[in-house]
Amino acid sequence: MTNVGLVDYGMGNLRSVRNALELLGARVFVLEDPVGLSGVDRVVLPGVGAFGVAMANLRNAGWDDALSEYVLQKGHPFLGVCLGLQLLADRGSEDGEHRGLGFIRGTTLRLERPADVPIPHIGWNEVRPIRTDGILSDVTPGTCFYFVHGYTLVPEDPSVVAGVTEYGGQDFVSVIERDNVVATQFHPEKSQKPGLDLLRRFLAM
Repeated sequence: MTNVGLVDYGMGNLRSVRNALELLGARVFVLEDPVGLSGVDRVVLPGVGAFGVAMANLRNAGWDDALSEYVLQKGHPFLGVCLGLQLLADRGSEDGEHRGLGFIRGTTLRLERPADVPIPHIGWNEVRPIRTDGILSDVTPGTCFYFVHGYTLVPEDPSVVAGVTEYGGQDFVSVIERDNVVATQFHPEKSQKPGLDLLRRFLAM
C-alpha cells in the first residue's frame, strides 16, 4: 500500500483530497510538520487561498526547505493541487510580490482575460494535453476538470507544461510535469472519474 503525506499548512481542503486518495487504496497521513515526511513515499501539497499567506505558513513551519530536500534532492513523487501548483514558482504577484518554493522557474500571475470575463475562474473546463506521456497520458480531448482560481503559473521553460486550458480567449497552464514533480491547477479530488484517474496515475509514479 502506498503511503501518501498530505501537507497541512492551514491552506487546503484536506478532507476531500484525503477521501479521494483513500478511495484509491492509499494510506494517507496528514502531516502537520515536516518530520512526518520520513514515513511516506510521496507527498501532496493542496491549497486554497492567497500566495503570500501560504508561503508564510510554509516557511514558518519549515516546509519550504523540507519539501525541497524531499522532492528535489531525494526524488520522491510530488503532487501540487490548485494553489499548490502556483506555489512552485519562483515568485507570486498576488497582493504584492512574494517568494515561492522555486521548484519551477517562473511567476504566478493573475489570469489574463477580457474585462467582461469573471475572475475567479470557477467550474468545469477542458484540459488539453500537450504531452502524450506522463500524468495526462490517458486523458482524451474534451475531458473536463473542476477549477477554482484567479491566478496561474507562467513558467520560463515551456517543456514543463503538460496541459493547458482556455478561459476568456486565453490559454493558461493547467498541468505542470517535470520528472517527479506534478501539479494541477484544477482540483482532481473534485473532478469525479477524470480526477480519480489522474490521482491513480500519481499513485503509480
